[in-house]
Amino acid sequence: MTVPETVAQPGSGVETDTGPGLPEAAAEVLRPHAEHAFADELTALAAADDRPRPARWHLSPWAVATYLLGGTLPDGTVITPKYVGPRRIVEVAVTTLATDRALLLLGVPGTAKTWVSEHLAAAVSGDSTLLVQGTAGTPEEAVRYGWNYARLLAHGPSRDALVPSPVMRAMARGMTARVEELTRIPADVQDTLITILSEKTLPIPELGQEVQAVPGFNLIATANDRDRGVNEISSALRRRFNTVVLPLPATPEAEVDIVARRVEQIGRSLDLPAVPAGADEIRRVVTVFRELRDGVTADGRTKVKSPSGTLSTAEAISVVTGGLALAAHFGDGVLRPGDIAAGILGAVVRDPAADRVVWQEYLETVVRERDGWKDFYRACREVSA
Repeated sequence: MTVPETVAQPGSGVETDTGPGLPEAAAEVLRPHAEHAFADELTALAAADDRPRPARWHLSPWAVATYLLGGTLPDGTVITPKYVGPRRIVEVAVTTLATDRALLLLGVPGTAKTWVSEHLAAAVSGDSTLLVQGTAGTPEEAVRYGWNYARLLAHGPSRDALVPSPVMRAMARGMTARVEELTRIPADVQDTLITILSEKTLPIPELGQEVQAVPGFNLIATANDRDRGVNEISSALRRRFNTVVLPLPATPEAEVDIVARRVEQIGRSLDLPAVPAGADEIRRVVTVFRELRDGVTADGRTKVKSPSGTLSTAEAISVVTGGLALAAHFGDGVLRPGDIAAGILGAVVRDPAADRVVWQEYLETVVRERDGWKDFYRACREVSA
């Protein structure tokens, strides 16, 4: 598995090493890219993978799906799951990337859209860094190309003065580009993707040239389905995508497993206590989030009001990670109700007026009466006072 080239942003004043000879400090980053963090698994999969691979793919579609869903290779290598959910969703997403249609990952906040897109790009192209981050201020240059104005003024328009976007570089190299939060990007900038995705061409009218995509190029976009009406995707652009909806975890057990896995990974990088020390509290956080999300208790007997927030799996991971940090630095290293109470309050009460009423009602009608939850009830009452 080769380490992809690391490119400094033009004008950033930051120089970076490229290739396998990365300096030691670069190997100790807080959050490595997927292709670095799971390089051993990708290498093992590539060695065991004898199935047909599309042009310029590092792995076959079967191996990409195995990388995301986990499994055990013939040599005994264990591939850890990166996504816990329906297998068919992953298979459709991977198959889409092997066609000429782009992939749109759609879902509510916290359903691992960014996580899945990163790992798909890492497994398919060996490089997940060809990324456009969508915001309300994302310019057209971020999707197409920009200019090095010093060279432009000195020598006029030329390929040397052109600054390629991640999408342009992916087209030229036959790799996978990523666009995060597509619906956050202004509609006119979104539509610059139409020609790229339909004609597989990016015109450069200033030079009378164009960049044509080579085999292997494709694009993964993510979008939050709660952002409808912010910058709605045009029907013309939407037709260029195959949309895959990532659902919330189907069962409490699946969500607990996801939270535990991610908290363990994050905790290792932060030197936090092991997850088993807080397994009961992880289950409690997931239970609270699911009940408030669904508007009914787990046993189906009591209806509850839902707050304005999403209470996603990603937020549960954040609450538990924050609780573990409290336990490590201001406690005995064991996750307890007092460590997670403030995090839950912050996740639930987004609207100080309406959400606080919802939370207080849930505490008094559900949490207070639940066996084994007295410590949690007292901790929540203390931080809510």
